[in-house]
Amino acid sequence: MAETNFVDYVKIFCRSGKGGRGSTHFRREKYIPKGGPDGGNGGDGGHIILRGNRNYWTLLHLKFQRHIFAGHGESGSRRNSSGKRGDSKIIEVPCGTVAYDAHTGEYLCDITDDGQEIVLLKGGRGGLGNTNFKSATNQAPRYSQPGEPYEEKWIILELKLLADVGLVGFPNAGKSTLLSVVSAAKPKIGNYPFTTLEPNLGIVSYREGKSFVMADIPGIIEGASEGKGLGLRFLRHIERNSLLLFVVPADAENIHEEYNILLNELTKYNPELLDKHRVLAISKADMLDDELIHEISYDLPKIPYVFISSITGYGIPALKDILWRELNSEETIHVSTSRESLVHRRLDVQSLEFEPEEEIEEDLDDEYGEEEENYYEEDF
Repeated sequence: MAETNFVDYVKIFCRSGKGGRGSTHFRREKYIPKGGPDGGNGGDGGHIILRGNRNYWTLLHLKFQRHIFAGHGESGSRRNSSGKRGDSKIIEVPCGTVAYDAHTGEYLCDITDDGQEIVLLKGGRGGLGNTNFKSATNQAPRYSQPGEPYEEKWIILELKLLADVGLVGFPNAGKSTLLSVVSAAKPKIGNYPFTTLEPNLGIVSYREGKSFVMADIPGIIEGASEGKGLGLRFLRHIERNSLLLFVVPADAENIHEEYNILLNELTKYNPELLDKHRVLAISKADMLDDELIHEISYDLPKIPYVFISSITGYGIPALKDILWRELNSEETIHVSTSRESLVHRRLDVQSLEFEPEEEIEEDLDDEYGEEEENYYEEDF
């Protein structure tokens, strides 16, 4: 079922590769006595890399892959042979993924574009062989460098959906129905609260082949910023939307009051959300006549609004026109391009529920790989 496949939080243990040891070796061949040092350098350890992939829309593929290790660099060897570089591990994630330190909640990096790569943990640098230390006064260096150690860390990956328009409203306000009408998305629709349990994305077609992405966010209730209802789990998906479309049903007791409650919850969660452009859609307008529409219009917030009916299609073309106009305004473009600032907040790791961390076994092999052969000449 699609409801069980949306995973927007994972906690994984990542370890980069350690650098290989440099070789302490001296050239010994027939008819070439005292050939001098020829120990090669160790290979660099592999990195842990995050890469954006637009073909992923959830972190489900990482839910059961909790340990991710990069390859270690190999040790250097004779004849100035450098060790092989360790294989880097690339973690494919959906666009909109943010990485945090699982222990401190510190922001690490953010993947927003397809194909974007960021080194999450660097591999250890390989050590230098004794060839690098020879000089006129030290013709037989009998030492080399060890490789640098690896980096390891528990990482929290958090997915925040990237969309042009985010639907905001109370449960059962008609958000999913609207998304199913204006796009080809097939969200679950029911006549009861909290029908939508995970965000849904849809591509809305506009005139002349133009389009934009709309996200249906699960319903928000009063106190959501304090963890009530679905709580903070889905509020973060609103952070990445360029434009917020508030959906309030026409049969609400007070449309303006419901809008203020929704706006207040967003403000408590992140005050920067007030910088986004907002549009109000009064859904289920097929229950109203022209006189009621005219009367209700006097007591609406001072933002662009439109009366719509997803069942009859009333007001849908006008809604698309307003959304397209607002999305292409200079102010909206500026806010959407500067949205990276929204993710540089420390993550409250205490509020998240994960399975207990497992103890990671240390490598039992030789610390720097296979043992090298060293050739010395006492009277060199």
